[in-house]
Amino acid sequence: MLNEKIIYYRKKNILTQEELAYQLNVSRQTITKWEAGIIYPNVEYLIKLSNLFDVSIDSLVKEDDCLTLETHKIEINELASFLVKAKKATYANKKNKISSSRKESHDYSYQENNYTYFDSFFGAENFSGQEIVYKDEKPCWSMNYYGRVIGKNFNGDFLKEALLQVDEELPFRGPLFYQKGEYLYLLRVQGKIDFFQGVEEIYYQTHKIYEGFIQGGIVE
Repeated sequence: MLNEKIIYYRKKNILTQEELAYQLNVSRQTITKWEAGIIYPNVEYLIKLSNLFDVSIDSLVKEDDCLTLETHKIEINELASFLVKAKKATYANKKNKISSSRKESHDYSYQENNYTYFDSFFGAENFSGQEIVYKDEKPCWSMNYYGRVIGKNFNGDFLKEALLQVDEELPFRGPLFYQKGEYLYLLRVQGKIDFFQGVEEIYYQTHKIYEGFIQGGIVE
């Protein structure tokens, strides 16, 4: 389980393999082999990992933490599944709008089991907002976004249609690519559900007419 714990704590500390390798003064290939379980770090590097991740060496090498890691994986999958359902049931589908939480805000909400989703934004052609998910009434995930129309022929319904294509692999906005007629939606994103940032764009024919920016991740 050591390899899985290295992956878990690296991601929890928002580090890429390259960044972890740099801090430990090893190659990225070494990190890859550690995480694949091909080779294991020696005592010197176990101490460095322990200090870097701020956990005991015992918690890295003992197997009694495996249930915690499995639970974490299951919760991430549950969160992604819930996010997709929530996004498809709110703004993009013109459903579940609720009263404004702040002056002139547009608000949506969706609930299932112990998860609750809120989306609140301001503006129209230039807009800013935040999505947040609560689990057992405690915030567990959030995303901030800002979008603006920068050209003619923008179609809000096309944007909503693209957002309905959201999936569990990238449960942020729309898909990486979606096209209908002369409209094209593109999403470029770095990271996964726990920590990410990205840019979405809409083109009409060959002209970019809309751009939006997103960032967010797990809240603890």
